[in-house]
Amino acid sequence: MTEPLHIVGGGMAGSEAAWQAANAGIPVILHEMRPKTGTFAHRTGDLAEMVCSNSFRSDDDEQNAVGLLHWEMRAANGLIMSTADRHRLPAGGALAVDRDPFAADVTAQLKAHPNVTVSYEEITDLPETGHWIFATGPLTSPALADAISKVTGTGALAFFDAIAPIVYAESIDMSKAWLQSRYDKGETEEERTAYINCPMTKDQHEAFIDALLTADKAEFHEGETAGYFDGCLPIEVMAERGRETLRHGPMKPVGLTNPHDPENKPYAVVQLRRDNKLGTLYNIVGFQTKMKYGAQTDVFRMIPGLENARFARLGGIHRNTFLNSPTLLDAEMRLKARPNIRFAGQVTGVEGYVESAAMGLLAGRLAAAEILGGSVPAVPQTTAMGALVTHITGGAEAKTFQPMNVNFGLFPPLDGVRGGRRGRKDRYKGYTDRAKDDWQGWLAAQETSVADVGA
Repeated sequence: MTEPLHIVGGGMAGSEAAWQAANAGIPVILHEMRPKTGTFAHRTGDLAEMVCSNSFRSDDDEQNAVGLLHWEMRAANGLIMSTADRHRLPAGGALAVDRDPFAADVTAQLKAHPNVTVSYEEITDLPETGHWIFATGPLTSPALADAISKVTGTGALAFFDAIAPIVYAESIDMSKAWLQSRYDKGETEEERTAYINCPMTKDQHEAFIDALLTADKAEFHEGETAGYFDGCLPIEVMAERGRETLRHGPMKPVGLTNPHDPENKPYAVVQLRRDNKLGTLYNIVGFQTKMKYGAQTDVFRMIPGLENARFARLGGIHRNTFLNSPTLLDAEMRLKARPNIRFAGQVTGVEGYVESAAMGLLAGRLAAAEILGGSVPAVPQTTAMGALVTHITGGAEAKTFQPMNVNFGLFPPLDGVRGGRRGRKDRYKGYTDRAKDDWQGWLAAQETSVADVGA
């Protein structure tokens, strides 16, 4: 009988790892501590619950590294991508989903799979025998984090992650706000009008920044430090870095025209993205925050169009743990100190739903091949998957290791392609064309290897 694979954590990475291994014929036991043991950010016991944004970001597989990662996961029969496509919401060029039906669907599919058993309990140690994948994510329980520290001899690193607020659509004043995706992106009218935009004059922007800087903030517990990931900074921290920082980030006014006042360009724009299929909820894009709840309502109601906003959820802040993976993991994501264990997902130091699920996909396939006795070729670094796993397992500098989104800077350079800003479009297309060929080649070689062992 084939040995089982134990997967700890039913988030994006754990769910994807379970799906991939189960489809390879491996019996999988997926251990999830929720709902028996909850977390600060989760609301349900569903697998793959989305707790921050409802977006998988860009779906452009020719000019964007995230979109390329989407393509690679779809090509590998990825559970997360196929389910996201079924629950897709209009979001311009992005892939956003109706988060609750998405998580319920992932849960139902895994529970219905004949090779998957979902077991609800907390795992608090690192077993010395058996095949294991730990995909416990940014909210790894304190007991398990302590066990990891004891085995690795180095404490899990930590930073703080913030959650953006969600607004009831009916409470937004559309006489001031308007519907438009940036640069009118999207192939349908629904896609081109996927965002609600709230414009600000210079005076309104300055008053808003003043309020952010002086608002009451959440306090950290004793012994905690705030080493934020730059891709998920609280808006107050961005404002502290410079009064124009937000206007060149989530509040940039480019690619938008206010139909209420088309002759005057907004000085800044706050965007809200649809958060559910009904269109009754919208999250404020890029507005992760550590402000206290009372301060949030006061400050956010300064935004034109949100003066009477009602909030389905206010923002929050929580501790996020990750490994110093370049030091601790080998090239196949195994813990060097205990090779029967792999790590996957955000705990490895990748950032984002897509990146986490991608590392789960790889870990599940690698573990399945190992259990079946096959050998797996190295994932080409020219692919989005390969670029990410290479980065976390040795490509990054261990002394300065921080969570990383997938980006073309992780890819090997192309020969004979123009550099600089003017050559970017051709260069990115070159990256994605090369990656698709190499990823399809790797999938074929990996699946042939597994099939040969089973023959």
